[in-house]
Amino acid sequence: MKVATIVLCMIALVLAAIAYHFYSANKQTETEFNFKITKLEQQKAALENELEIKIGEISKEKEEQIERLKNAYNELVTDMEKEIEEGKIQITQLADRLSVSMVDRILFPSGEVEIMPEGLEVLERVGKVLKNTENKIIRVEGHTDNVAIHSNLQKEFPTNWELSTARATNVVRFFQENVGIEAGRLQAIGMSEYHPVADNKTAAGRSQNRRIEIILLPEYGNPSPLPAK
Repeated sequence: MKVATIVLCMIALVLAAIAYHFYSANKQTETEFNFKITKLEQQKAALENELEIKIGEISKEKEEQIERLKNAYNELVTDMEKEIEEGKIQITQLADRLSVSMVDRILFPSGEVEIMPEGLEVLERVGKVLKNTENKIIRVEGHTDNVAIHSNLQKEFPTNWELSTARATNVVRFFQENVGIEAGRLQAIGMSEYHPVADNKTAAGRSQNRRIEIILLPEYGNPSPLPAK
């Protein structure tokens, strides 16, 4: 009987030891878990605070950029008042983007890509204002109507793609070489006849579609250059 009692006591002690071990282990795990949760909550609060600061900085910078662009818009509108009244130039601003649209007759003879003296003078005035803008890409787009290239010119410009691209390129070169705008800020793009702003069925519509658009875009939206091989 005594032996059985001793055995039962030993078993009870073993079971008690095992139970205490599991209790201690669970208690330690719970403590560690709570510590990790607290640490994560602190990290989350720090990140949220950092994010709020960054958003505030971006918003302030955005407001400053829009204000600078508004100043450029006002300067262009004042300087180009005569051309705007004559319907040769349209200037628009939408938030942090600015667009200067010029009908081709102010810049180029019909079917040609060499800029006329009158056009050079206008581009110089526009370029001097754009040069002073900060953190902006200057994209020059060439646009045409849907009339096919005359047979006399097809050897040099097979389609409106080539004509629109050559015109945009000549404007970009003028900005770089004569106005002194940094080449890395400039883009020349030929859009051909595929982005009309008016109906090509009328002479007036075709005249509006034959144009050069100079667009200021946010620099951060421009893809990074590929690394040199």
